[in-house]
Amino acid sequence: MNFSSMEYFNILAQELNFTRAAERLHITQQSLSAHIAGMEKELGCQLFVRHIPLELTYAGEVMLRYAADFQKDHENLLREFSDISQNQKGILRVGTSTTRGQILLPETIILFQKKHPNIQVDMMEASNDKLLQELLKGTIDIGIADFPKSQSGIVLQDFYYEEVILLMEKEFFTLTFGKDSEKCRQQFARGDFSALKDCPLVLGGRGTVDGRIGLEVMKQYGIDKPITLATSNNSVILLKLALQGLGGCFCPNYIVQATLTEKQKESMLIFSLGERARYPIRFGYKESSYKWSVIEDFIGCFQNKGFPE
Repeated sequence: MNFSSMEYFNILAQELNFTRAAERLHITQQSLSAHIAGMEKELGCQLFVRHIPLELTYAGEVMLRYAADFQKDHENLLREFSDISQNQKGILRVGTSTTRGQILLPETIILFQKKHPNIQVDMMEASNDKLLQELLKGTIDIGIADFPKSQSGIVLQDFYYEEVILLMEKEFFTLTFGKDSEKCRQQFARGDFSALKDCPLVLGGRGTVDGRIGLEVMKQYGIDKPITLATSNNSVILLKLALQGLGGCFCPNYIVQATLTEKQKESMLIFSLGERARYPIRFGYKESSYKWSVIEDFIGCFQNKGFPE
């Protein structure tokens, strides 16, 4: 049994499928099967029940406990010695949402690569809930997301605050509310959004922060079934639909600032939703016996570049 066998076992235990695990490991399915068979022969126990999907045996569950600890210690060992030798190399696995990644990561990765040319940055795009799961599993090293305030096994570090706002194209607003347009505009400006019951909307999915906050705001006014013309987990798509006058849109302000031109912003009515729509974005990384300096340097690149407003 060797280091590779432990890694192969861990990945197969996650995927429970030889084909997918082999693809992740960049080896053939036959080679992976041979490694697992060799482990089973050495241990004298079957580790997987070979049906679809694969299933861990009791011996496999025990092995998974040891293999996970072994792999974590092995990874920490390599990272600590790379810090000692000042020869940092390897892969830094970073996860965030698609839109946030498009806005935050490119310049930061360029800055990071200047300091660490031998570190490959692998990016994963996923929802906040999925990113938390990936951190706990150890499949990403650092996440940037709307993480909860505390999470067992995860170290959290505040990054910046985001705010969801309500936007409507001016002509759309006038057509929607007619003779009551000015009255509704003043109500929205005061933080009264009861008139949204009569307003067509393009909404984020329930798993998105803008979708969640938008639904919470409307629920406060008894709007359980808003007039929904389109839904998407991609805030940029919804923002562009709102810009074309399809409906009102709840959107994080940082996306608005990064996506719309000044002329486009002038064509929109923008309303604050107050403190209830503000939320912290945090860095998250798994608690470990050794903190890789590369993670600190990656976070430091964001601080050097400056935070979004």
